[in-house]
Amino acid sequence: MIFLHVLGSLALGFYILLPFVLGRLGSLSLSAQEGTVSAVRTLNRFGQYGLILQFITGGYLISKGEYSVPWMVVVFVLFLAAGALSGIIGKPLRLAVEGIRAKNEVTEHIGKVRTLSSVLAVVIVVIVYFMVFRYVI
Repeated sequence: MIFLHVLGSLALGFYILLPFVLGRLGSLSLSAQEGTVSAVRTLNRFGQYGLILQFITGGYLISKGEYSVPWMVVVFVLFLAAGALSGIIGKPLRLAVEGIRAKNEVTEHIGKVRTLSSVLAVVIVVIVYFMVFRYVI
């Protein structure tokens, strides 16, 4: 079970790197932008599956260990936030791909994704912090 939990955490590493990937997007050609945004969209879907895997395996591991109630509440709220942000990112990514294909301006959509991905990266880092230092709360 721990193996699956660690495997899921590797999928979430994508969200930590996402703001850096999107930071270089403006300097790419239209075809490269389309490919990058399409790849990010696909990886976002895998990241969402990783969140589900983390939630299920983490719930099992919590049931077998001794964790404080405040820690469980904080981690649960952070996972809800991560799931919501990863889902919200999906629409601007889809609109950006459609806009690039239609040769329209997509800076607004990319800006939304960049902002949301930065917040999501912070949430993931905070989750990792609480996983490693679970006795803080």
